[in-house]
Amino acid sequence: MKKRSMISFVLMGALSLALAGCGEEDTANGSSGDSGGEKEKLRLVTDGAYAPMEYLDNGEITGFGIDFAEAVVEEAGYEADIEVIGWEPIFVEIEGKTADLAVSSITINDERKETYDFSVPYYLSTNMIMVPEDSDVQSGEDLKGKKIAVLNGSTGQEAAETIAGENSTDVLKFADNNLAIQELLAGGADAVIADNTIVEYYTQMNPEQKLKVVPDDDFAEEFYGILFPKGSELKADFDEAIKAIIDNGTYTEIYQEWFGNEPDLEALKAQQE
Repeated sequence: MKKRSMISFVLMGALSLALAGCGEEDTANGSSGDSGGEKEKLRLVTDGAYAPMEYLDNGEITGFGIDFAEAVVEEAGYEADIEVIGWEPIFVEIEGKTADLAVSSITINDERKETYDFSVPYYLSTNMIMVPEDSDVQSGEDLKGKKIAVLNGSTGQEAAETIAGENSTDVLKFADNNLAIQELLAGGADAVIADNTIVEYYTQMNPEQKLKVVPDDDFAEEFYGILFPKGSELKADFDEAIKAIIDNGTYTEIYQEWFGNEPDLEALKAQQE
């Protein structure tokens, strides 16, 4: 789904990043307002290297997360510019209030809640292990003493450090999941730990790489949420909008478009109470 009726896409280059602080109050505080009946325009940031959730396809940002963002922004009564800025800058910009919100497959956890606000959950996930087809790895326990490639600052990193130890040199941290996967393919890592959607999609789309996905029941369920600056007034509007698109069927339509099956709405709703 590549609807662009409500949201315009802005791919940020290096110059844009350098100038991101300009006009900070106008952008992050939503000072464009709703005067004259115009919808307030928000600055929404994302990673863009997280297929099939948020990724670039021939220079255009797409993915389940992007279609979800479009739907929920419209339902909440806003417009938004989506800017691809990379994983780690998301947290810098949201904390600094130079961006209004982030939709980028961000897991809700207690540590992040200390610095940011989250919407109610909109996606259920868990970490999984990706290894070569001929690997004898059957669980996280089998990764002890092996090199594990992860996205820096992710829950995949947390899972890897639970196995290998905090600050272990066996945990190789990368700026995005694509780089972690390339390290595995190059032989510099024995495994990748990342969200199940990411590794399952990669193995399905790239059968020639001869990789497989290994689940581990010790990896907990996780839920993604929209990330906001602490104390953002937008949270209440977007919480209601998420619930609305789940109830009216829009969420299920988007989910089926990308994944071909039904979402676990009951699990999501249970976390939203």
